[in-house]
Amino acid sequence: MSETVTPRRPIVVAVWLIFAGVIGWWAAFSLTMERFHQLQNPGEAASCDFSVLVQCSTNLQSAQGAVFGFPNPIIGLGAWIAPIVVGAALLAGARFARWFWALFWLGFAFALSFVIWLIAQSLFVLSTLCPWCMVTWSVVIPSFFVVTLHVLREGVLPGARVREVADRLFVWVPLMTIVAFAVVAVLAQVRLNVLAQF
Repeated sequence: MSETVTPRRPIVVAVWLIFAGVIGWWAAFSLTMERFHQLQNPGEAASCDFSVLVQCSTNLQSAQGAVFGFPNPIIGLGAWIAPIVVGAALLAGARFARWFWALFWLGFAFALSFVIWLIAQSLFVLSTLCPWCMVTWSVVIPSFFVVTLHVLREGVLPGARVREVADRLFVWVPLMTIVAFAVVAVLAQVRLNVLAQF
């Protein structure tokens, strides 16, 4: 008689989603408050304006800072609630259907695409590094890796081999994240000569 295998709870994924969600939400909240401050005090520098290179004001006041007609951080205020809720549900033992994980992954795929575009705009058009924006980048990138590999482990794509490879790659998420950060850092140095600013 075969034994029933109880699916393991993805505790690491759950904790990361909550952590990333809280950090991402706080960054979005901080940027939103900075935008309100600018609207109430035109011409006054934001508290996250540290230099010509490292600042929030240019990004917030640019067309890129309101792609959909309202400040981009408002997207984060709503969107970052999702990973917090999903992470808490996973810790509580919830199980989600494949279609849910597919939609959840699509959300992070959009987030990563948007972040890549914003990074390019910051480095090659605005020539600034927005501190709170960089905090958002720093949690979106590893979250995309985590969610992608977890979704594959959950069998959203058929095949035991896919699940096995995703499971083995999961331990490499920190290295993948470091490599991604390094690429951004190199681009920032080449384009903005960041080290010469300090």
